[in-house]
Parts: sequence; C-alpha cells; structure tokens
Amino acid sequence: MKTVTIYTDGACSGNPGPGGWGAILQYGPHTKELSGGEPNTTNNRMELTGVIRALQTLKEPCVVELYSDSKYVIDALSKGWAKGWRARGWIKSDKKPALNPDLWELLLDLCEYHQVHTHWVKGHAENPYNNRCDQLAVGEWQKLK
Repeated sequence: MKTVTIYTDGACSGNPGPGGWGAILQYGPHTKELSGGEPNTTNNRMELTGVIRALQTLKEPCVVELYSDSKYVIDALSKGWAKGWRARGWIKSDKKPALNPDLWELLLDLCEYHQVHTHWVKGHAENPYNNRCDQLAVGEWQKLK
C-alpha cells in the first residue's frame, strides 16, 4: 500500500462566515496542493472539509499520515469520539447532538477505506506545510469576502 502524507487546515472569517480550506498531499517526490471555500460556513466545517477533499483525491486505498492543527479533527478521530457519535446516532456522550454529522459520516467512511494515522501540529508555528495550508485556506475565504 502506498503511503501518502497529507497536511490540512481550515479557516473562517467570522464563525459562521466565509471560509476556506487547504490541503497538501505528498507521495514520494510528488506534491499536490488543493483548496476551496464556502460563502457561509464554520471553521470546524472547513477543517473537516480539507481532510475529506484530500482523502477523496486518493485513487486507491493508502496509508495516510494526516497532519492537522485542528484538535477537533485529530482528537475526534484518534480518540474514537466520532465513531462513538455515529454509533449513538450522532449524539455525544453528554447527550447533546454532535455537530457536522454529514461531514463526519463522509470522513469516517474515508478512514475505513484508507489507513489513516493522525498527527496534531501546532498551528501558526514552524511547520512549513501547515503554514502553507493556512495560506491556502485564508486565500479562499478572502476570495469570498
């Protein structure tokens, strides 16, 4: 199985407001940048969308090393929270509805297709790939203002 490294980030101007996401995929010597945006969204939806779009780009099952500065995304995947929300009909352990179930459903399905290993990186720090994803995401929401 191929191993692909993916960096993602999401950004929003206002919450909700215009938002953008960015992703960088790396396989061997190859690098691909992706980005997009929505006129009225939230930061967490953009964080999720970046991961989803990146995984959807892969044409076959892969081992994925996923890097994100979103604790929402990384913790929900690595700690099994999102799987628990789905098993309880999108209800969190505190009995409140889980947010963004449409995106979580897509992401969990993609994580079953690919072998995803999650890594949290500090945002706006010294990781050049995370910083580039942030630039892509901000550039997308700026187009929508």
